[in-house]
Amino acid sequence: MDFSFSEEQTMLRDLAREILEAEVTLEVVKEVEAGGEFQHRGIWSKLAEANLLGLAIPEEYGGMGFGFLEVCVLLEEIGRVVAPIPTLPTLVLGVLPIARYGSEGQRARWLSAVAAGEAVLSGALVDAGSDDPAFPATTASRKDGCWRLTGVKQWVSAAEPAARILLPAAVDGGVKLFLLDPAAEGVALSRRVVTSREPLYELSLVGARVMDEDVLPLEADEGGRAVSWLYDCALVASCALQVGVSSRALEITADYVKERVQFKQPIGAFQAVQHRCADAYIDLAAMRWTLWRAAWKIADGHTAAREAMVAKFWAAEGGTRIASAAQHLHAGHGVDLDYTIHRYFIWTKALELYLGSATPQLARLGSDMARTGPEECR
Repeated sequence: MDFSFSEEQTMLRDLAREILEAEVTLEVVKEVEAGGEFQHRGIWSKLAEANLLGLAIPEEYGGMGFGFLEVCVLLEEIGRVVAPIPTLPTLVLGVLPIARYGSEGQRARWLSAVAAGEAVLSGALVDAGSDDPAFPATTASRKDGCWRLTGVKQWVSAAEPAARILLPAAVDGGVKLFLLDPAAEGVALSRRVVTSREPLYELSLVGARVMDEDVLPLEADEGGRAVSWLYDCALVASCALQVGVSSRALEITADYVKERVQFKQPIGAFQAVQHRCADAYIDLAAMRWTLWRAAWKIADGHTAAREAMVAKFWAAEGGTRIASAAQHLHAGHGVDLDYTIHRYFIWTKALELYLGSATPQLARLGSDMARTGPEECR
């Protein structure tokens, strides 16, 4: 199976890397961290100018007309520089479902705005009352000519700057997807800052108001399948970020151990150090293979739930081992806030827990196999 990038994908990767390496400096990252917003508007604008925010947006709405694979290519480059911008929530949790399931009005309004860099979107898949996004505890009912939502959504990225937050809610007969205005009546936001210094939000919905034009035109019995597809996309997208974080952390570490001298020779000459680096390389290879297999299946329209779980398991386990090795091999530099490697460690810890760490993925995979039996690889 050949997961080599096409010529267009290689050009997109190189363009993204050129922009991000020029724009995302240590000084810029510190500035964003000090401000607490976790969105550098200058970087966001640069990506919009290059139309990279429009990767998965159809050309008629100002995008480039590519798909999920190309979004993962961009996310890997975002991870390499630990860029503080809401790319995953906007391009995956917002753009992908609107492009696939949205009405013409929703596509024209929101996809065009994202492509131009004028809007941030997000999604809320973690429900306080349910561990399955396809069966949310949050409910929606019709009242006074609109929809009213009640429930609690947790760990929502970019909720404050988002123009709309896509979230599933249970209705009679199934599930519907809503584009919630975070400033709407009945919405309360509670802000928490996680280890990566990204603010995440809890959404408390008490009769939160959503108008009909902000409801995706899916039948209630189709909503659960749409949410499961989006959940798989989000899992795999987080793996792309993690592969970028881990690959760059390993590069930085390899450079460091070649230069750091102890006992009159580079520490990279010591066998124990070489073994740690070799183990990290093997983990990274497994992470890459499982990521691109899952991304390819999603992009090609196949069911990819198991592949997404496997990719997330390797991203969580392998990413953590690589981050730990990188920080350990840097010794005191590993915890120096003015040195870059610690940011790769804290990003890894946040990504490890995103939508469930390694153990929950194994539990989900085991339950699925117990229910439906093993499948042949294909």
